[in-house]
Amino acid sequence: MLHAMPFTPTPHLKNLLAAPVLAALLTVSGCSKTESPQEPIRAVKVMAVSASAFGAEREFAAEVRPRIESRLGFRVAGKVVRREVEVGQHVKAGQMLAQLDPQDFQLAAEAARAQVASATTNRDLAAADYKRYLVLKDQNFISGAELERRQSTLQAAQAQLEQAQAQLTSQGNQARYTTLVADVSGVVTAVEAEPGQVVSSGSTIVRIAQDGPRDVVFSVPEDRVSALRPSSKVAVRIWAENSTTTGKVREVAASADPVTRTFLVKVALDGAVQPSLGSTVYVSPADLGHAGTPVMKLPTSALRQEGQATAVWVLDKPSMTVKSQKIEIATAHGNEAVIASGLQPGVLVVSAGVHVLSPGQKVTIYQDKLPAVAGTVMKGLEPAPSGTAQAATLPTGK
Repeated sequence: MLHAMPFTPTPHLKNLLAAPVLAALLTVSGCSKTESPQEPIRAVKVMAVSASAFGAEREFAAEVRPRIESRLGFRVAGKVVRREVEVGQHVKAGQMLAQLDPQDFQLAAEAARAQVASATTNRDLAAADYKRYLVLKDQNFISGAELERRQSTLQAAQAQLEQAQAQLTSQGNQARYTTLVADVSGVVTAVEAEPGQVVSSGSTIVRIAQDGPRDVVFSVPEDRVSALRPSSKVAVRIWAENSTTTGKVREVAASADPVTRTFLVKVALDGAVQPSLGSTVYVSPADLGHAGTPVMKLPTSALRQEGQATAVWVLDKPSMTVKSQKIEIATAHGNEAVIASGLQPGVLVVSAGVHVLSPGQKVTIYQDKLPAVAGTVMKGLEPAPSGTAQAATLPTGK
């Protein structure tokens, strides 16, 4: 009976068997090795920077106010019993506005009138006495000293009468002061007292905007007030009437408002037509405008933040690569930024896709496949008629 013997390969046989397996593994691993993909070349929109006239005016919101506004009040203290006007009402000079309780002042006037009557009686008696003593002096029945005493008594009585008459006039005036009348024609802009209220002398009861010229009042920041000159022209746009007029700077505040730290400017309106009081207008001072000033502008989509600075991507056309360029912004004009420094006219700036680029990255110029807008033809890098920074269509030739 035959028995199978176990097979034990020799070391030389093991090496012969392992060689084909190792070769197969190396072949498989060599076939699976792939090259790293190249970074795609991005298409970007660019703009040719050019200087253009700045067409925006600095505009401020303003309010129409009267040139002169009178604050009227009673010249005596008392209790208000009547008020005859309302806010917005037009009043004429001499028209009654409010009334105080006159009873106390009428009683004081009656007392002064009684004092006048008493002083008049004393003066008449002193005059009659002096006349009688004058006759006696002519007859040498009395001395000259006695006549002089009678004359002094008459003079004192006359002085007391004049004092009583002045007191009566004063009390009569006090009684008339209980009626508040308009000393000018105008519009009532505020009422600061109501019937039943006890007011002191001189306190404001009614405010009246006098008829006549009106001012446009607005505030300017501290860094702009020095540019405003008296009599400089100001364009005024009336919001409610959708019309425009002109004016001149009449007054500039000497000190800033303690709360807002702005300076109040008053503009005198030209022409006979005056807008209604309190209406909102918009003013554009010629001294603060920038119309006609050559500036360079870029859309906000071209800007990016680089640390604490603002930067843009500048296209190098020969190498078709982009590099970062820091700029300074002067101000904003709608959706565009006015460039203060950092760029020169003719430079190509990436206007879209700025956040996916890196320094030295190769790009291509994006070609718009849509038909051009009627009447608009862009050739190469020629600036548009407006002269602003515009989209540039560059040839893609090698």
